[in-house]
Amino acid sequence: MTSSSSSGARVGREISRRSLFRLGGVVGAGLALGPALSACAGPTGTPGPGTMTMALNRSLVSLDNKLNQFDAAVTVQRAVRQGLTRIGADLTPELVLAERFELTGDTEWTVQLRDGVVYSDGTPVTPQDVATALEMYQGVNGSFLASFFREWPTVEVLDERTFTMNTELPEPNLDFLMANILITPAAANLPEELQSGVGSGPYVVTASNRGTGDYTLRRNEAYWGPRAAIETVQVRFVPEESSRVVSMRSGEVDVIDTISPDSADQLAGVRDVTIERTDGLRISQLFYNFRKPADHPLANVRVRQALSMGIDGRALVDDVLVGSVTAATGVVPEGLSGGTGGHEYAFDPRGARQLLESEGVTDLELTMIWETGEFANDTSVMEAVVQMMGDIGVRTRLVQFQPGGDISLWRQGRGGDWDVLGNGFASPTGLALTMLQGMYGGTAEREATRDTYHGYVFPEIQQVITAAGTEVDPTRRQTLLAEAQDAVWETWPCMWAFVPNAVLARRDRVSDLLLKPSNSFELSSTKLAARA
Repeated sequence: MTSSSSSGARVGREISRRSLFRLGGVVGAGLALGPALSACAGPTGTPGPGTMTMALNRSLVSLDNKLNQFDAAVTVQRAVRQGLTRIGADLTPELVLAERFELTGDTEWTVQLRDGVVYSDGTPVTPQDVATALEMYQGVNGSFLASFFREWPTVEVLDERTFTMNTELPEPNLDFLMANILITPAAANLPEELQSGVGSGPYVVTASNRGTGDYTLRRNEAYWGPRAAIETVQVRFVPEESSRVVSMRSGEVDVIDTISPDSADQLAGVRDVTIERTDGLRISQLFYNFRKPADHPLANVRVRQALSMGIDGRALVDDVLVGSVTAATGVVPEGLSGGTGGHEYAFDPRGARQLLESEGVTDLELTMIWETGEFANDTSVMEAVVQMMGDIGVRTRLVQFQPGGDISLWRQGRGGDWDVLGNGFASPTGLALTMLQGMYGGTAEREATRDTYHGYVFPEIQQVITAAGTEVDPTRRQTLLAEAQDAVWETWPCMWAFVPNAVLARRDRVSDLLLKPSNSFELSSTKLAARA
């Protein structure tokens, strides 16, 4: 194994012939990734009678979400900091800090804060806090959430609880978008992920370690809303799935997230453990790097299509991901509001070879990157893709990043060079529109600050997405959304994509845990029974 000069990355040699798994009865060629990542020991000791312990597969680097908001983090982040709204289990906005959020003009929303909403230190939530929050989110480079906003609204304060949010063009989905803006006291807010500070949520942080991803939350006894049912929540980062499963079996943890089908099957047979499943709305994908120069093979749409034809999606779904996902039928999940589907990744290795040859591509080598824990069975998926690329004459090098490494710099084009990224994109609004805006609505201006989705800039597509986002007529909006999705598909942005189910395991002492399609749940309404 060769080491990367980039911290947190593990690089594999070109191809080492060894058995990985069998696809269609044929032993595949794999990639030697070297020694396994060091196992991270799970939490030790049994949680107390009033304590629930969660073990997450991704490191929670902040309880602020300006830069990162992976699915399970939402559960913890929103227990401490809140937005004006939130997206419910039925994928519609619910009021939180706001008691009124109403479209009062084509370009105006009127918002009224609930009477008595305060932060954990007793100070009131104010309209100015909302205005400052919007400025701070807008000022962050590389923000996942900022890409959803075609235009940032401005705030006009009417009184101590009431304000309007105004835009130049209509923004009929602003109540969805504002669910992702977490409010912090204006004087303590900054254009970066906050590592401290108070929130208005049902929990307060009593201990944190950003380096290890461990947090202790205590019930906010002065919370302005209904009192949280659980007194203390321990949050742990345990990247190794085997360690999370062992901790669940032994009773050391109460909830583990994002588990593979094998682990779910193992735990389903354990007494006092329940598996929660729901259809997911996250898309996981092998996304091309659109920052390549014009003479690079990946800048050619026919080459991107040819590589996609080399992927046996059914084998990946059935044999590697073991039926825990569905192959994507479009550029966003069909289950999103406004998602259309109707497309298909076709497996045709012979056609892939012929298409590559017709485009003069005969000696292509790809660098594929991903972060451990990005999706279940991630390493197996990436190794399978190496085999499939080899079958169409393409050499592949894998670069695997440990959580907490600098893959974000690579993704922004500020680290090392790469060709294909294995990652996922969440839908925190439940709308196809915001996912389209976030991934495919890039502009030259946003690319200048590396705020596009891996360099994807197609002005004609961006214009259709913008038109859909400002269209107040639902029928016309859906027509534009369908047009945008078809246009994106024709650019072949992904080698392959799939929609994973949301899956977690909980001990039966944890009740009223409603797992949402966003792979998160409301911590404050979750209950904990005393141990027998």
